[in-house]
Amino acid sequence: MSGKKPFAIGVDLGATTIKAGVVDRKGKILEQARSDTMADKGPDAVLKQMIRTIRDLLSRRAQAGCLGIGIGSPGVVTPDGVVRYPPNFSQWKEVNVLKRLRKAFRLPIFIENDANAAAMGEAVHGVARKYKDFLFVIWGTGVGGGIILDRKIYRGPHGGAGEVGHVTIDYNGPLCNCGSRGCIESFIGQRYLSRRTREILESMPPGKPRSKISELVGGNLDEIEPSIISRAAEEGDLTAIAILQEAGELLGYALASALNILDLRIVVIGGGLSAAPDFVFTAVETGLRSRVLQSIKPGVRVLRSTLGNAAGIVGAASLVR
Repeated sequence: MSGKKPFAIGVDLGATTIKAGVVDRKGKILEQARSDTMADKGPDAVLKQMIRTIRDLLSRRAQAGCLGIGIGSPGVVTPDGVVRYPPNFSQWKEVNVLKRLRKAFRLPIFIENDANAAAMGEAVHGVARKYKDFLFVIWGTGVGGGIILDRKIYRGPHGGAGEVGHVTIDYNGPLCNCGSRGCIESFIGQRYLSRRTREILESMPPGKPRSKISELVGGNLDEIEPSIISRAAEEGDLTAIAILQEAGELLGYALASALNILDLRIVVIGGGLSAAPDFVFTAVETGLRSRVLQSIKPGVRVLRSTLGNAAGIVGAASLVR
């Protein structure tokens, strides 16, 4: 974010919630607003909700002080602001979000893929400020990515670069939501990781001590989430530790392919699992180092996002320039 105006609006468009914030030039969120995305109601409903949320924030500040609006959206985002096929958004194929928002606001507006926006947030205000080239990975519900080259987002010729979640690590592996098999997302995305954990717990012999994971969900294995697995691991549960360690190593294998192709050294991990215990990051780096080319290995570093849950809002605001 540049210029003399003191703030920008950052919008993190999620399939469940629209989160928006007033962000100052140092990347600090001054105020926030959120609303139900209404993703199941179609694009018009989503856009109305987004416009309403932005107006709510602008009503709290003098609009003359707003440098512009930045939006991070799931799906492929074209250079002219068309959002294509965002996952979990009903009836949404290709919608020119930028055009619609410019009719609602007389402000500069920028839109980017959500992972790319979060990557830019880390580049400008987060842990990657001193690196001009890195790979950003969102590890949560799925596995997404953004590529920063020479301090700029690399989008690819069609806007879809950075889909590290669909690097295949086993061509006979589990079916992924994308339709392929063996993608890293199909092993460690939230839904898959929870399901695998349940399968492991259900296969344990009756005489074996009960896992802390089972205790934390009161025996209802349908309630297992990565945050529960992380909590159990922090409390010393060996099953949880083994599950997360394996997940970290598998992610490292996938990231090695990306680094080998892009000639990168630095990986920043964000998303819900960026709060995982340190040993998970060690496992990611171990897996990565075991697969990268020898010329890359000495410079490899895996870093934890410092923006955390704020990455979407701060990253979207950092698009404003």
